[in-house]
Amino acid sequence: MSIVIKNVSKVFGSQKVLDNVSFSIKKGEIVGFLGPNGAGKSTLMKIITGYSKASEGGVIVNDFDIIENKISAQNTIGYLPEHNPLYLEMYIKEYLFFIASIYKISKNKVEGIIEKVGLLPEVHKKIGKLSKGYRQRVGLAAAILHNPDVLILDEPTTGLDPNQLVEIRNLIKEFGINKTVLLSTHIMQEVEAVCDRVILINKGKIVADKNLQELKNNKQQEIVVEFDFKIEKQFINNLPSLEVSNNVHDTTWELTFSTSEDMRSKVFDFAHENGLKILKLDTRSRGLESLFKELTT
Repeated sequence: MSIVIKNVSKVFGSQKVLDNVSFSIKKGEIVGFLGPNGAGKSTLMKIITGYSKASEGGVIVNDFDIIENKISAQNTIGYLPEHNPLYLEMYIKEYLFFIASIYKISKNKVEGIIEKVGLLPEVHKKIGKLSKGYRQRVGLAAAILHNPDVLILDEPTTGLDPNQLVEIRNLIKEFGINKTVLLSTHIMQEVEAVCDRVILINKGKIVADKNLQELKNNKQQEIVVEFDFKIEKQFINNLPSLEVSNNVHDTTWELTFSTSEDMRSKVFDFAHENGLKILKLDTRSRGLESLFKELTT
């Protein structure tokens, strides 16, 4: 295993930010680390990378204990923190040459990394003159410059426009073929587009650890429908394959069906048979977004 987390807890004063967290990630996995604000994501990432120390438990990265062999472990990790720390007065190449000297690697690798993360159009600028999206690219370039076996990314796509987003996604997927990637994000589509697996944390505890393909194959769907008239639950429960009906607000219902069949036509038929008009209808697979909502609300 590339990353092994064993019963990690973290306490700040009287607040327990992480509570007996355990999981492992193997080589070649891209894992999305999800949770609401304040759930403990960034704290755990700092512990994995050795920037913070756990109150209890331990972390092994590439067979190195992050406490006993901190430098050896950190040499195998690339880390892009949530608040990307950069020297704004430096030029892009100047900064990456500096990072290369820290890791004692050839400066010749800098040119290739600049091209790989799409920094060529801005390479003549100082970092302080870059947009937020390009600053993220500089941080990512610094994280992968030494070709680490493990990549830890905390909100890596913050500030990227849609085109940049696709490019960085592809870069992460390419990196994850032979490496280990743990990335934190609030964007569900990001996880579904990039990750093989999702770990969900809430109030410092792991509440779910799921394979993304399993979620995609889930034979459930949700339909949110707004009628023009308020109806009783006993009537809407006559819909076929209906598992759960929830009256969200007045004439709006959230319906969960235990079938992969598209149930929109059934809802339209139900409305017609009962003299109702449909004012709004949305459908979605009962996957990652629903799981997140269930376990963190």
